[in-house]
Amino acid sequence: MTLNQRKSTQKSNDNSQMPPKAKDHTLQQYADTDGHFSLVRNFRLADLVTIMNGVCGSLSIFSSAHYLLSNDPDYLWTALSLPLAGLMFDFLDGKVARWRKSTSLLGQELDSLADLISFGVAPALLAFVVGLRTYLDTVCLTGFICCGLARLARFNATVALVPKNEAGKASYFEGLPIPTSLGLVAVLSYWVKNDWIEGKQGIPWGTITLWGDAGGRGELHLVSIVFGLWAAAMVSKTLRVPKL
Repeated sequence: MTLNQRKSTQKSNDNSQMPPKAKDHTLQQYADTDGHFSLVRNFRLADLVTIMNGVCGSLSIFSSAHYLLSNDPDYLWTALSLPLAGLMFDFLDGKVARWRKSTSLLGQELDSLADLISFGVAPALLAFVVGLRTYLDTVCLTGFICCGLARLARFNATVALVPKNEAGKASYFEGLPIPTSLGLVAVLSYWVKNDWIEGKQGIPWGTITLWGDAGGRGELHLVSIVFGLWAAAMVSKTLRVPKL
């Protein structure tokens, strides 16, 4: 028996041991070629939906920047609403992948990268826009983004090890899923509605000064601690969130 025949036999045996429904969810490998548009040829319909999630997150970031430049509240409300649109695409891409039975390694990576933009970077910038702008605030927000990044990387690396149900889906999430950051976006939206933002009535709960004078590098908004705790929950190993 040749080497290729042995590999083919082994692959056949591995597939035969998989649950019937799980076979449909086998990740398709990236087909690397020398063509200029090999990446485009690897895209599936679900991948294009996933990219729309990233588009929503990117537009939210630019809308936040426009608000800082113009102080036009329409830009701020646009920035607050776009991560929710990203969540809709995040849900839809999985449904499309199951409908088309075309999950792939490329799609898995695209999903995590799009999630980082829409549910990591965009919410952190929104928090900065509404008033979390001290030095320690930005440290907390940077930690929030990086913990989201680490959480998504861990998910991609360990998803095969998490117990699966009969359909081949993971039974639970290790750590708080990054799309839950939309809960923080909802709180920020409520503050914007009530003018509890920088330049108006100010951020709720105020600030504390850990060192130095008030207004210096040692000043921290208490709300930033919530972002820090959220970040810790995302990278927690013991926190297990049931997957609906």
